[in-house]
Amino acid sequence: MKLCPRLSLPPLPLRLHYHPLRTYTTQPPQPSPNPSPSQHNLRHNRLILALTGATGSIYGIRTLETLHSLGIQTHLILSKWAIPTLQYETPQYTIPHLTNLATHAHSPRDLSAPISSGSYPCDGMIIAPCSMKTLAAIRMGYGEDLISRAADVCIKEGRKLVLMVRETPLSVIHLENMVALARLGVVIFPPVPAFYTRPKGVEDVVGHSVARMLDCCGVRVDSSYTDSDVGGVMMGEGRWVGWRK
Repeated sequence: MKLCPRLSLPPLPLRLHYHPLRTYTTQPPQPSPNPSPSQHNLRHNRLILALTGATGSIYGIRTLETLHSLGIQTHLILSKWAIPTLQYETPQYTIPHLTNLATHAHSPRDLSAPISSGSYPCDGMIIAPCSMKTLAAIRMGYGEDLISRAADVCIKEGRKLVLMVRETPLSVIHLENMVALARLGVVIFPPVPAFYTRPKGVEDVVGHSVARMLDCCGVRVDSSYTDSDVGGVMMGEGRWVGWRK
């Protein structure tokens, strides 16, 4: 029997579909002119940061800015609805600006990204803000997109996962989802403002919540530890030490 010659096809391109958030940034962000000391609690100096469509985009933006200032590598994921929320709540921040702050940026549909595998070394993940839809997907192990998949990887690998959940009032469904994840070691971190810091404005309120959230990941952000212009979001009287006189 005569065999037909094997059909020779040109090699497939590395990426079939271009997406501005799928490819890595072509130019890595420049290091801070005054780099802070190394983060001894981070083994790989690498965190995943995801923003969803819940209100509170500024928390994710401030977190990204702080991690960039501290010289910590970031893998950024913006969900489908995170982008219109960003554009509505914080129009002064453009998508290219945010992706340039990140070390790597991924499309939420790119499940071939390295952070979707447990073999890729990473110190943990922050989702800020975290919608109730994303919370439910993580609780059920439904890794339909890169955000829920990366979170699932953090859980199964025993890595730190912090969810800045944004919803009020909370239904029994929401609370049960949070309880189930908390029992697995996930940090449920609603952005509750602390007024003992005597904040001077929204910026102080946001900064304190971001600092407390990064505390949960082992990132040191105290102004006494870092330069005041390099990630020092925990400023002044940010930590409770008792009544002030």
